[in-house]
Amino acid sequence: MSDSTRDIGQAVAALRRGGLIALPTETVYGLGADASNELAVRRIFAAKGRPSTHPLIVHVADVVAARTWATTLGPMGEQLAAAFWPGPLTLIVKRSARASDAVTGGQDTVGLRVPNHHLALEVLRAFGGGVAAPSANKFGRVSPTTAQHVREELGGELEVILDGGPCAVGVESTIVDVTGSVPRLLRPGGISLEALSTTLGVEVKRAENATDVRAPGMLASHYAPRAGVRLVAPSELVGPLPARLVVIARASIAVPSGVTRLVVPEDDAGFAQVLYARLREADGLGEEIWVVPPDDSGLGRAVADRLRRAAAPRPH
Repeated sequence: MSDSTRDIGQAVAALRRGGLIALPTETVYGLGADASNELAVRRIFAAKGRPSTHPLIVHVADVVAARTWATTLGPMGEQLAAAFWPGPLTLIVKRSARASDAVTGGQDTVGLRVPNHHLALEVLRAFGGGVAAPSANKFGRVSPTTAQHVREELGGELEVILDGGPCAVGVESTIVDVTGSVPRLLRPGGISLEALSTTLGVEVKRAENATDVRAPGMLASHYAPRAGVRLVAPSELVGPLPARLVVIARASIAVPSGVTRLVVPEDDAGFAQVLYARLREADGLGEEIWVVPPDDSGLGRAVADRLRRAAAPRPH
């Protein structure tokens, strides 16, 4: 038996006995539990320090499995699933009786996703059920994109940590509500707003300040490192700058000499892939983090969204 097969077997066994595992996906690492086991689901909230009214996403192996968690995916949901699953897309649909209040936060909807990572899919196929899996970090903090990030933050809470390498996308899934007559983008992510609209043939609009459906990642303050975060324009990077400052910016952007600088790729996909790793690295280097965000379009929209929430005033 290969090591990877043995690890998958251990992860599935842990899920079946109600334990917690770390599951790699293409977006971020998830803190996984059997979505049908209410006690196991509640362990997720306890480990993360997450409010119990905040819903979770159920990860499944394929669209056939997804349909068992919903009364219907609906025409738009089926169309998007066919186009983007496996992939970084979560559909908000009307829940079936299989989805408990513990998973949905008491709502009549559930978030469903088929992840695009071979280890996640192998676990889901072997397990045969749904896995509730928010990001494997303390609530409101920076999401993990490597197994080491998970070990540093939640290692003592987990029975198994599957190491699938660095996450390919690096930011959470796009969340689309398809329960109404008009599709709504609740959270930008690895699938762009433009790609969604092109696939459906209708304009998908962002739901600003939506209150009728709660979804992961919609709080004003989220994805935050310990250090303060400020979003800046390149023109603001002139001296004198604060002491103990770390600047995260593309190499093409000028930064004064003597300032600690972490470089991100020029393209939006590259920026997204390293975003959380850079925030974690910056957290260990300074007391204040300045970031030059990408344009608010395409995949840059997801990066800019995460940075705005990281920089938002934090609850006390």
